[in-house]
Amino acid sequence: MTGWQVSGYTPVRQLGAGASGRVDLAVHDATGTPVAIKYLTGGVGDDPSFRTAFRDEARLLGEIDDPHVSRLYEYVESPDGAAIVMELVNGVSLRQMLRAHGPTAPESALCVLKGSLAGLGAAHARGVVHRDYKPENVLVTAEGASKLADFGIAMPVGAGSGVSVTGTPRYMAPEQWTGAPASPACDIYAATATFYECLTGRPPYDGRDLLTLRQQHATAPIPTDPAPAPVHDLLRHGMAKQPADRPQPAQAFLVLLEQVAGRAYGADWEERGLRELARRAALLAALFPFPAGTGGATSLASTALGASTGRWTWLRPGRARRSLVGAGVVATLLVGGAGLSYAARDEPLPAAGAGTSGSTTVTGGAAATPGAGSPTPTPSATPTPSGEPGTTTAAPEPPTPGATTRPPTRSPSPSASTGTSPPPPPDTVAPTVGKVAANPTRLDPRGCPYGPTSSTIAAAVADDRTPVGSLRVRLRYTLDGRSTDVAMSPSRDGSFRGAFGDLPRPANAIRIPVRVLATDQAGNTAEGGPVYVTLDSNCTPG
Repeated sequence: MTGWQVSGYTPVRQLGAGASGRVDLAVHDATGTPVAIKYLTGGVGDDPSFRTAFRDEARLLGEIDDPHVSRLYEYVESPDGAAIVMELVNGVSLRQMLRAHGPTAPESALCVLKGSLAGLGAAHARGVVHRDYKPENVLVTAEGASKLADFGIAMPVGAGSGVSVTGTPRYMAPEQWTGAPASPACDIYAATATFYECLTGRPPYDGRDLLTLRQQHATAPIPTDPAPAPVHDLLRHGMAKQPADRPQPAQAFLVLLEQVAGRAYGADWEERGLRELARRAALLAALFPFPAGTGGATSLASTALGASTGRWTWLRPGRARRSLVGAGVVATLLVGGAGLSYAARDEPLPAAGAGTSGSTTVTGGAAATPGAGSPTPTPSATPTPSGEPGTTTAAPEPPTPGATTRPPTRSPSPSASTGTSPPPPPDTVAPTVGKVAANPTRLDPRGCPYGPTSSTIAAAVADDRTPVGSLRVRLRYTLDGRSTDVAMSPSRDGSFRGAFGDLPRPANAIRIPVRVLATDQAGNTAEGGPVYVTLDSNCTPG
C-alpha cells in the first residue's frame, strides 16, 4: 500500500511523512499544476475509524472556499488507500519563520492575525471549527500573505468530542481543555495566542506539563506587558477566559483589529507589515517547495459529497480541468488528519511526571471546568497513531455505525512506481556553526571619514545532508530593540562571511552582540556566537 499513487498525477518528491501517512509534491498530468497529495497509508488505512476521520477532513475542507484557507482539489478513496489532493503554497510555516528570525514587528503580527481571522471567519461561516490553530498551521507566502492549513481535527460548530480533549496545549482555550463542544471562540483564542507569540517570540504560557498549562490558561492573568502597549486590548479581548467575552464572529474581531492598527501604526500599517513578512519569507526561500518562485493565480476545483450515495465525486472533467489550469503554488507544508507534519514542529510537551513522547494522550472521565475545583483527568504520555508532536488527543470515540461511506466508483489505478525503495528518514539534524569572528571589533558610526564603519563577520558552517551552497546563513544583530538579519555568503576558505555596519551614531558607545544562524533544506536551524562589536559615538580623528 505504501507505493499506491493517485492516478492522473506525477509525483515529484516527498514533502513529509508520519506514522500513518505521507505528503507528496506532485504535478497534475493534464494541466501541469503542482499540488500536495496527502496519503493515508500503512496498516492505519485498513482501520475504518481512521478512514472515516480522513474522509471527514476532506468533507470539511471541501466546504470552505476562501483565499486565506488552503483548499481541497480532490478526494480519492480506493481499496488501496485514500488521498486528499490540495493546494500547494509557495512559502514557509509561521513556526519556521519565528524560529529563524524571532519575533516580528507589530505590523507584521497584525497582518498574520488579520489573515488568520479572515480564514477562520470563512470556516466558521461554513460551520467548521479548526480546533488546532498554531504557528505550524499558518503558512506565509513569498508575498507575505498568510494562509490557514491543516484541518485534521476540525469539527462542525457545536459538535461534542465526548470525553476527549484534543488540540495543542500551548494554544488551547480554557473551555477546550474540558472537552466542551466545538466553538469559534476557541479558534479566536488560539489565533490571539499565536499573535502574542509573533509579538514576543514565545507562547503566552510556559507551563512544562499539561496540568500546569491547563491551570495557566484557565486562571493565570492574560499576559500583555511583553507586547507593545497599543495591542494590549486585542490580547485581552481575544484571550478572555470566558468564550462569551471574546469578539465573535471573527469578522467582529477584524473590525476591532483594523481600528487598533490604523490608530497606532498609521494608514499604511498593512503594507509595511506584508513587506516585512515577505522579506522574512525570502530569507527562507531555500525551504520553499519552489525556491525559484514559480506560481500564478490561484483558483479552486471544488468537490461535492453526493447525498444519495455518500461518495465523493469530481465536478465534470472539463470544469475540473479548467479550475486547475493556472492554479497557484500554495504550500501546505503541514497537513493533519493522517498525523502528517513537515519541517517546523512544535516541541513535544511532557505530561506531568512523565517523560517526553511524540504525542500526548489525555484520558479519563468528562473533565470539569479548569479552576473550578472539580476533578482533573490524569494525563499520561503514551504514543498515539497521529504522531503529531505537541498535539493532545484523548481516546477517540468509535465511529458511528454506518458513518463510513463506500469507496467511489472512480478508483485510481496503481502507479508504476509501486515497489520502489522507501524514502530516507527525515532530516532532523541541525547544521553546525563554528566560532564566530568579527574584524574589526570596533566601528565608527555611519558617515565618519577615517575609521572603519563596517566589520566582516565570519563563521564556518556545515551540515550532514545539505550542500554548503544550499545552506541559508545570516548574521543577526539587535539595535534599539529591533533585530536585523543580513545574508552571509560562502567564501573560498569554506567559511561564510557577511558585512555588518553602516550604523547610525548612538548617544553613547554601545556593545552590540552579533550571532550567526544557519538553516538547512529541511528547516533545521542552528545558532553560533555571539561575537561583540563596539559602535562608538564619535568619529576616529583624522
